[in-house]
Amino acid sequence: MSTDPFEQMTPPRRSGRGITIVLIALGLLFALFFAGAGYYTDYLWFKSLDLQGVFLRVLFSQLGMAAAVGLVYALFLLVNLSVAKGSFWQLQRRMVGTPWEHLFTSRGYWLLGILASLVMGLLAGAALSGQWPVILRYLHSSPFGVADPLFGLDVGFFVFSLPVLELLYQTLFGMGLVALAAVTAIYFFSGAFSFNEGGGISISPRMRAHVSALTAFLFILKALGYRLAMFNLVYSQRGAVFGAAYADVHAQLPGFYILMGIALLLAILLIVNIWLQRWRLFIGGVIALGIASVVVGSAYPTVVQQFVVSPNEFAKEQKYIEYNIQYTRLGYGLDDVVVSDFPASENLDRQDLDANYETVNNIRIWDVRPLLQTYAQLQGIRPYYVFKDVDVDRYTINGRYQQVMLAARELDPERLQERAKTWVNQRLKYTHGYGVALSPATAVTTEGLPVFLIKDIPPRSSIDLEVTEPAIYYGEVAGDYVIVRSQEEEFDYPIGERNAMTTYQGTGGVRIGSLVNKAAFALRFGSYRILLSGAVTPDSRVMMYRNIVDRVERIAPFLTYDQDPYLVINDDGKLYWILDGYTVSDRYPYSEPIGGGVNYIRNSVKVVVDAYNGSVGFYIIDEQDPLVRSYAGIFPDLFQPISELPEGLLNHLRYPEMLFRIQAQIYANFHMDDPMMFYNKEDSWSIPNEVFGDKKQPVEPYYTIMRLPDGEEAEFVLLMPFTPLQKDNMIAWFAARNDGEHYGELILYRFPKDTLVFGPAQIEARIDQDAVISQQLALWGQRGSQVIRGNLLVIPIADSLLYVEPLFLQATGNQLPELKRIIVAYGDNVIMAPTLEEALATIFGAGQGQPALPSTPGVAQPGLAQLLEQANQLYDEAQAALRAGNWALYGERVAELGRVLEELQAVVVAQ
Repeated sequence: MSTDPFEQMTPPRRSGRGITIVLIALGLLFALFFAGAGYYTDYLWFKSLDLQGVFLRVLFSQLGMAAAVGLVYALFLLVNLSVAKGSFWQLQRRMVGTPWEHLFTSRGYWLLGILASLVMGLLAGAALSGQWPVILRYLHSSPFGVADPLFGLDVGFFVFSLPVLELLYQTLFGMGLVALAAVTAIYFFSGAFSFNEGGGISISPRMRAHVSALTAFLFILKALGYRLAMFNLVYSQRGAVFGAAYADVHAQLPGFYILMGIALLLAILLIVNIWLQRWRLFIGGVIALGIASVVVGSAYPTVVQQFVVSPNEFAKEQKYIEYNIQYTRLGYGLDDVVVSDFPASENLDRQDLDANYETVNNIRIWDVRPLLQTYAQLQGIRPYYVFKDVDVDRYTINGRYQQVMLAARELDPERLQERAKTWVNQRLKYTHGYGVALSPATAVTTEGLPVFLIKDIPPRSSIDLEVTEPAIYYGEVAGDYVIVRSQEEEFDYPIGERNAMTTYQGTGGVRIGSLVNKAAFALRFGSYRILLSGAVTPDSRVMMYRNIVDRVERIAPFLTYDQDPYLVINDDGKLYWILDGYTVSDRYPYSEPIGGGVNYIRNSVKVVVDAYNGSVGFYIIDEQDPLVRSYAGIFPDLFQPISELPEGLLNHLRYPEMLFRIQAQIYANFHMDDPMMFYNKEDSWSIPNEVFGDKKQPVEPYYTIMRLPDGEEAEFVLLMPFTPLQKDNMIAWFAARNDGEHYGELILYRFPKDTLVFGPAQIEARIDQDAVISQQLALWGQRGSQVIRGNLLVIPIADSLLYVEPLFLQATGNQLPELKRIIVAYGDNVIMAPTLEEALATIFGAGQGQPALPSTPGVAQPGLAQLLEQANQLYDEAQAALRAGNWALYGERVAELGRVLEELQAVVVAQ
């Protein structure tokens, strides 16, 4: 024994294990605080939108789902472990004298069993907590009013009930497998299961009874699985079309019944075997099930498909082809398409153009892509302002219904100079975009630039449409959080060499209010500056989820959203974003799926976001959709009827391009009623190609204002042409109506099959082959300019079709495309002119308001009096065109007036 007093005074060393435990505890505590801060600030955010009920419903649904699954899972495992404990004493006896003897006690068994059950329950609950929409949709389900043709069940069973049954089956089967594996391991290590000297198997009565009961439970579930597999035949892809076909109905379906019977018989044998102890009978049954699974579950249906169906496929599949056509149309909302004939004649004259002046005056000559660059160059004002997109819409301007192009001027803090990218600048000062740019879709200056009706900063309007609140805090570009109403004034907009400053006066964002909230936001965003900055006060407001798509997805993630929101100027001059929300499903029987397996889609919700305050409204536009009715039942405080939408916004609802594109792709085949024609694809259509720039691409749906055949007045319409499959001539055009009570109506206009109607690709080829046009295009290319061919628009007028394509020039190294020519094709004519009106005049002759022809070189210049008279006349004509809403003519007259004034100045100087 040591006698060193200092050695005796040395304190005991701290265990490294203790330090590790402390560090782990601190890490878990920090993670808990971090996660808690995220949930807490999200709650504050939902509360600021008066949607805390939505947040709590989702949160409690997730927790309830996790708790219910976890509790059932844990109890089921614990009960099975309790039953298996009867063999544990054998394992205890085997551990006597080993270093682990103290672990194998009755208390240790229970502690370990409870811990294992809880862990598995937590894992299962966490894994299934995200399935809450499946359960809640079922609890708030409503019928579709359509029965599937195979089982006669309402489609609501497949959309709402079947997913719940499958979830229940998968959960119980997984739970049974885990329990079986756990108790088998306990029995094996306890010696309840062993091999005897004769090569046989010795199993204790307890193990035999327990394992037999669990296995029987699994076979009962397997029988349920076969029953559910029967319902899933309506999604089969074995036959000629999607959905249950001949082999599925006459071979696969009976096979599932046989397999279900065998599984139930095996479950009964297992229960009986607890007393009979005849394992060979059970093993024989398992082998029989395996063989039956191969024979009747796979081989027999394949044989039927190959040797019964394939030799006479149409005769066997005709009924199922009819189901596929009918239910695909129902799934995509194509069952009410109005089909009309369109003669596509070539008797259009000037009188028809004048009679359809609303259509002619709204032919869009501006392509969105080059116009976006032009907006950025002319209206960007500062490097940190960006235009994310240009949207097509319609407004009543000066009493006339006009098609316009509109873009929001948003602020991107990432475009600040590097030295200006400070926390204060990016979070407190540069918080919002400012204003919009708006121009007619039909007007162009003589320089090839848009005629801006609303422009500059602050916004200046030359029409009876004003922007009263131009600040844009929420948009397509806005992303990360900002803090407003702080001690730092916000940058509002530039004024010459200085900046206008402002303080946010709206209701958007979360009021900080307390030190606890301040700390929570600091922890959430990982920024100590929020906590320490004196500029952030209790009255400051934190704006987060400012990207409008992210914003609505955070509120209602169960909807699918269009990725192209558009901006609207309301009647009161405030700015709002409108997004299209879709309900989708992959569970509609017999409906042909598209990408991702979706085979049911409805644009049932219009979402409106205030660009200044960030308030969000979800408006139900399709109350016939059972899915949206289910969501409205789950979240009664979230949805409102479309009648609650302000009229100024209601007038700007658009039929979404994304939905229309999907419907057009589906309808290209599913317009055929005759199953024989459908089977042989005799009348399949396709989306035509056009040239943009110098590349071919599919035609995109496009909006226009036009008077439909037999229509009483012009309306906003979304169009798409069709061509026969692998052909370039047009066969039909598809239209979606957007205005008033006709919103959402789909119309198909079919052309005579004995008449050749040029398609977009053929018109593009004729443009390329035109000697005058091709020579001019080559000349521009040789001068270092890039020729951009815009969208080729097919415009129905009266009983004929007019083709219009704008040409843009962009100098090398220049980001300012200019609209230089308009190409118009009709019949045998392909004309390129500086303006649309001139091109139309060349083909059809001059009409009302037709501009004068360009002056001829060499003619004597007019005198002072004549120039003054011309200037007055041009001014009067420009004002008349402005009042009439003819923006193309207005731009031309203003440009001519400018030239006359230049000549007038030259004459005055010369005198």
